[in-house]
Amino acid sequence: MGQPGRRAVALWIVFGAVAVISCALVLRRPDRLSDLHIYYGAVEHLRSGQPLYGYVAENGGPFTYPPFAALALGPIALVPEGLLQPLWMVATIAALAAIAAAVGRGRPDVVAAVACGLLLSAPAQSNLRFGQVSVFVVLLALVDALGLTPARYRGCLVGLAAAVKLTPLLFVVYFLAAGRRRDAARAFGAFVGAAAVAALVLPGESWTYWTGTMLETARIGDLASLGNQSVQGMLLRLGLPPAALPLVWAALVGAVCLAALLRARRLFHDGHSTKAAVLVGCATVAASPVSWTHHQLWPVLAAMLLIGTRGAVHRAAGGALLAAMVLSLGVVLAGVSLTPGVQFVLENARALGTVGICVLGFGAAAAAAARRTARRWTLAGAAAVAIAVVAVQPLPASADPTFKAYRLADTANPRYFYVCRDDTSCAAFIGDLSIRFGVVAEKTKVRVNGVVGPAVARLEYRSAPGGRPREIPLLPLWDAGRVFSFRSASLAHGRLVAYDSAGNEIASYRRELTPAAALAGEPRGGR
Repeated sequence: MGQPGRRAVALWIVFGAVAVISCALVLRRPDRLSDLHIYYGAVEHLRSGQPLYGYVAENGGPFTYPPFAALALGPIALVPEGLLQPLWMVATIAALAAIAAAVGRGRPDVVAAVACGLLLSAPAQSNLRFGQVSVFVVLLALVDALGLTPARYRGCLVGLAAAVKLTPLLFVVYFLAAGRRRDAARAFGAFVGAAAVAALVLPGESWTYWTGTMLETARIGDLASLGNQSVQGMLLRLGLPPAALPLVWAALVGAVCLAALLRARRLFHDGHSTKAAVLVGCATVAASPVSWTHHQLWPVLAAMLLIGTRGAVHRAAGGALLAAMVLSLGVVLAGVSLTPGVQFVLENARALGTVGICVLGFGAAAAAAARRTARRWTLAGAAAVAIAVVAVQPLPASADPTFKAYRLADTANPRYFYVCRDDTSCAAFIGDLSIRFGVVAEKTKVRVNGVVGPAVARLEYRSAPGGRPREIPLLPLWDAGRVFSFRSASLAHGRLVAYDSAGNEIASYRRELTPAAALAGEPRGGR
């Protein structure tokens, strides 16, 4: 056996070991395969005659997919859920290996390397942990886009994948752009046919979904949370005004998808069908209103392809993207994040990397033409400057998804309101000051807990000069003083301001919110 063969065997041994360890760790979790539990419960709910979209699991999760997905998932209810869980994880591992085989195209060492990179990534681990269907959707779309299905059925798998999750519909546009009109027709026909079958079998559920549920993004979860690494999620965290958000999002998504489709068409005609398909997949991640971690397998594949591309710059970019897809950079590098802007870039590294791939491509197809190469470097330079500008800016509090000002419903948790617990302790704590507070640094955030006297009518926090202020609720728990609590990823540029009833500023704090003050954890205050 030659060197490449030994390398492939070693990598598959690593793959197997990581798979076993990952599955064992998942099975130890009390919340293991929670999305699979939702699928299972929704299917049983439907079989008992209850409305599909009226189902809510114990953890509050609803069924969010098109009705055809419920039909496709129907057979899982024939197996006890305890047996289904390990079977689903085995199927997930097999799907990851199949994706690697499709990308590697008969090169054993490449297949094994891609499989290991996939399995170690956060998206693959998220699919295992939650028991997600996303990995199977990616597999269907990839196999079809690569032309690995028989010619007469090519496109059908994309249509069926889109009937389960809508995002693969972008591959229909890609087929048209690449001149694969019959594939596009079959893909769209399969999608419509699957939806029609669901409408015949589940007419009420189909009407509910297509006329309303499909647009209820609030059902999916908090779209501003860090797990949503789509363009929309990043814009929500950036703190765009609600009125401007739809227009800015539509313009950016349109530009990203257009750039990705044009590059994918060029790649396909130059014989790089794998890169073309992965590029379109990355565009679905960027363009979708919600792209949770388990959706982000496409950027992992893009990172692996970049690493395999000639040129140190491409490989370095691939390595950086792969690092972002394996690690949560916002958490890992929080200790060296110098400004809220740097922290924002780190926390949105997956979204930025995905957009970068869509806009800049892989570079292989354009390497022959100096003019196109120069243009690509111009785009890369502009993107780098834009990221650098954001990185040095102190962002408004609305750009921090960890920011939260606590209210009465939260007061039962002693971490939030530890400064005083009754009238006597509050009176002793505040003394003759108008406001007093403590700053506590935690692993991923800084928490401020305090109490104000009767002179304070309003309290607000600004995370950056000129940033929109966030009002901090003053909670009347005790007669001796009202308590408050809020948290943020960083208070380095923050300013806490207290006002009297006439709107006059009576106290302001900057230095007291610095990391040094936070580490000291001492109460702060002033008149």
